[in-house]
Amino acid sequence: MAGRGRSNRNNSEEDLPKAKFSIQNFKKSFRLFKYVTNNKWLFAVGLFFLLGTALVGLAFPVVAGKMFGFFGETTMPVQDLRIEITNAGLALLVLLLVQGVFSFGRVFMFSLITEKILKGLRNDLFGKLVQLPMSFYSKNKVAELSSRVSTDVNVISEAFTVNIAEVVRQTIVGVGGLIILMTLTSWDIAKWFIIVIPPIAIITMLYGRRIRKYSKNFQSKIAESNVVVLEALTGIASVKSFVNEKFEISRYDKITTGIKKFGVQYGVMRGGFFAFIVTCVFGAVFFILYQMLQLKLDNKISAKEFGQFMMLSIFVAGSLGGLPEQLASIQRALGATDRIFEIIDEKQESIDLGYKTNEHKNRLRGDIEFKNVQFTYPSRKDHTVLHNVTFSAKAGETVAVVGSSGSGKSTLASLALRFYEPDSGEYYIDGKLSSTYDLTELRDQMAIVPQDVLLFGGTIYENILYGKPSATEAEIMEAAKQANAYNFIMEFPEKFETLVGDRGIQLSGGQRQRIAIARAVLKNPSILILDEATSSLDSESERLVQEALDKVMIGRTSMVIAHRLSTIKNADKIVVLQKGEIVEMGTHNELIKLEHGIYRSLSELQFGI
Repeated sequence: MAGRGRSNRNNSEEDLPKAKFSIQNFKKSFRLFKYVTNNKWLFAVGLFFLLGTALVGLAFPVVAGKMFGFFGETTMPVQDLRIEITNAGLALLVLLLVQGVFSFGRVFMFSLITEKILKGLRNDLFGKLVQLPMSFYSKNKVAELSSRVSTDVNVISEAFTVNIAEVVRQTIVGVGGLIILMTLTSWDIAKWFIIVIPPIAIITMLYGRRIRKYSKNFQSKIAESNVVVLEALTGIASVKSFVNEKFEISRYDKITTGIKKFGVQYGVMRGGFFAFIVTCVFGAVFFILYQMLQLKLDNKISAKEFGQFMMLSIFVAGSLGGLPEQLASIQRALGATDRIFEIIDEKQESIDLGYKTNEHKNRLRGDIEFKNVQFTYPSRKDHTVLHNVTFSAKAGETVAVVGSSGSGKSTLASLALRFYEPDSGEYYIDGKLSSTYDLTELRDQMAIVPQDVLLFGGTIYENILYGKPSATEAEIMEAAKQANAYNFIMEFPEKFETLVGDRGIQLSGGQRQRIAIARAVLKNPSILILDEATSSLDSESERLVQEALDKVMIGRTSMVIAHRLSTIKNADKIVVLQKGEIVEMGTHNELIKLEHGIYRSLSELQFGI
């Protein structure tokens, strides 16, 4: 139980690793632009609006600063002064309107570009994921991969929609504003800005990094608490059956106590940061203002220079101060891009997406043969699962595979479906090496009914239709009848339109199995694999499911992975596996006569002899 409390990887954007700013990482990110190759003009228009917002952003403080000069103007006639003020106000109004147009255009164009990129990226990423081999999934967690599809893509979206544009805009405004400060104002003013502001900006950036680190750790603590909630609610039946409500509450209380303690420390850090901002930043502004007033009293600067300096300094400080956070977001986006393209660059299976399924133009007979097959899972190279396994089955025959847990039974089913390839030895279908067949065409003529059936969260009709997307309603009805599913389906108020719920939770185990069998019937495979399809059912459900299986197996080569030996007495061949090796092989009657045989021992344990 203690291991369950371990924190999973935090999927918040703040916790995502950041990539270094390097030519190599930028080259990788440029691959994203292939998704807008046919719409380069959109990017050009977006850049035009972006530069427009930056330049207008520079013009605004210069024009607005002039208005301060009118406060010290005493020589100009009042009427002329009113005209000048009105003209300045109209100029500001025009700038604001232009800025509004440019800002809308920038956000809209970059949103349009980003969505085009993300659509292509999401499609390529998901398309790659569903075409990757099972060996990839044995080394990667599904939750981690799901995060890449959602969180990483969202980080890239934020970077393209906001961060990149803001970095360009803030850099132009910040650097351009500094240049204007040097040219339009006197050195007596500018020197104070250069002396005071940069040190404060550096301290703010360093302090901000420390706060982000606290924020990251705080999010990790929260993620740890979420793990406890998810585990407890997912396994609520186990919690209640073991009367462990108190244990789970105590476990959660322990974590939330840690969150509270860390949250207080985080609050102290944030409070200190805001105190520093209020004291030092505003203190610096007032200090510079004090110095400028002294210069004004000495008639060394004009009211116009005073106003322009104040407005420009506010814009420059705001722009340069926001750059670190924007750059950090871009770093996260570079890291997210790198992780996404790691998946896209993975070697995928040879799936033919243009293949028309269920047509069976080159129908397999169904002969299968494993010859001296040896196999080790890629994620467990130190453990050989199968050792020199050799057996065969003729078309239409049923071969059963039995053995203790961990003997390699389900691994054989995975090899039969070519989820993996043998490390050595050969796997033949109809006398030809399985690797010589087109993978899509081969799997199109095979079906599996697993022990743990996964139904999709739609209707019963849609789940059966999954076996043959082009099937007619009559074919679906007939498949349900052959699978002994039609009667219980028709008892539901919604009949075939009944929602099965998440993973089929609304149906019983036997009902889920029969839906899976109906799906396999509809597919009409030449080779059928049954992976302990009745092992978790009650007697009545097992009887109904077994009757359905017996009908489905007629005329098809069937590989039955069996736990309950009563279901395989009539198999044409029974293969007994022990620690990955075939130790016995024959019919039920032949194996039951072996006095010290493993099959005989298993039979005695289950139903006596």
